[in-house]
Amino acid sequence: MAQVTVFCGNCDRGCPTLYVDEAAQADRRVVLTDDFGQRVRMSAEQFRSPVEEAKAGRPDHV
Repeated sequence: MAQVTVFCGNCDRGCPTLYVDEAAQADRRVVLTDDFGQRVRMSAEQFRSPVEEAKAGRPDHV
């Protein structure tokens, strides 16, 4: 699994991390772990939607 980025704050459990697992099936290649070690797997198509939303500035109110 190749690490893409770490979403790090000031936490003591680790940080959410984004990976790409080239060995996984296409519908499970993008892996997002939370600071508790839980994983969410999705396709690149599924991940594209929140990336496009972020690029458009839609989550700026968060």
